Amino acid sequence: MKNKSVFSQSVFIVAEAGVNHNGRLDLAKRLVAAAKEAGADAVKFQTWKTEEVIVKGAKTAAYQESNTGETDQFDMVKKLELSYGDFTELKAYADSLGIIFFSTPDEEESLNFLADKLNVPFIKIGSGEITNPLYLKKIAAKGKPTILSTGMGNMAEVKEAVKAIETVKPNPDLAILHCTSNYPCPLDEVNLGVLKTYQETFLDYVIGYSDHTMGILVPQLAVASGAKIIEKHFTLDNKMEGPDHIASLNPQDFKEMVLAIRLVEKIMGDSEKNITESEKKIKPVVQKTIVAKSDLAAGTIITESDIMEKRTSETGLLANQYQQALGKKLKIGLKKDSAIKAENVE
Repeated sequence: MKNKSVFSQSVFIVAEAGVNHNGRLDLAKRLVAAAKEAGADAVKFQTWKTEEVIVKGAKTAAYQESNTGETDQFDMVKKLELSYGDFTELKAYADSLGIIFFSTPDEEESLNFLADKLNVPFIKIGSGEITNPLYLKKIAAKGKPTILSTGMGNMAEVKEAVKAIETVKPNPDLAILHCTSNYPCPLDEVNLGVLKTYQETFLDYVIGYSDHTMGILVPQLAVASGAKIIEKHFTLDNKMEGPDHIASLNPQDFKEMVLAIRLVEKIMGDSEKNITESEKKIKPVVQKTIVAKSDLAAGTIITESDIMEKRTSETGLLANQYQQALGKKLKIGLKKDSAIKAENVE
C-alpha cells in the first residue's frame, strides 16, 4: 500500500497557512506565494462556516486567549473565516504558481465544497475529529487521499478513527500524522518515538508528523525517524496578531527547514545496503587479497598456513574466496606476497 500512496515518495512538505491570513484574502495569497518561494510542496488552509462548527460562547483554548486576548472562541474564529469564493480564488492562484492547494474542512458543508466543487487533491482531517466517527466516515466516502492528524488522541482512539475510515473506504490512501496539539509544543511533549509505534502498527499507511514546536530541529529528527510528511505552521510575520503566528515559521525559517529536510532525506538514503559509487573506487585499494605467506614451489598443495590476506595492487582471489585455493595444487611457483589467482591452481 505504501508504494502506491501519493504520499510515499520524497518527504511531502506542507506549509500550514491555517488561519494565519487573519481573515484577509490578500494575506492568504501572500502566504501561498511565500510558501512556494520557501520550497513547500503544498500550502494548506482551514475551511469552515463558524456557525456549523462552534456554539457561540464556547471558550477559547488557553494558548488562543494568551495569543489574542479573545475568550469567546466563536467570535475569534468568525473573524478568521474566509468565504468559499475566497478559497476558489486561492486555489486558482496556487495552481497558477505551481504549488498544491488543499484545506481542512471543519464541517460537512465545507467538506462537500472542497471535495466536490474545488476538487482538492487531498482531504486533511484535523486532530479535533479523531473522536468523530460519523464525520470521518463522510470524509472517507469522498474517496480522496486523506491525511489524518492525531493530536489529542490516545492509541485506542487513533485506531478507532482509522477503523471508521476503513469501514467506508477499504484500503484507503491514508497518511497518519503524529501530532501534539499544543502551540507552541514543549520539547518534552513531542514524543517522536510514536512515529515508530505508528510505523509498526499501521503497516499499510504512510506515517508523517505535524509539528508545533519552535524552530526547525524537530521536523528534521522526524524525517530521520521515517516521517514521509512534514506539516509546519507558516506565517508571513511572527509578530502579527492572531492565535497561531507565534508558533509558526516565517518564510526565511521555513525555507531553512525545507533545505534541512532535503539534506536529512539525502543523508537517510533509500535504506538499501549497497556499495556507493565512491566506494566502488576505494574498495579495490583497501580490501584484502589472498597472497603467498612465503615462497611457494610449483606443485604445492595449498593449506591455510600457506596463505595470508593482504592489500595488494595485484588482482587475485579475494579474502572471502580463500576456499577456492585450499587443497588445490599450485601450477606455478609463487614468491612471498604474490597474489594467488584462480588460474594459478588446479
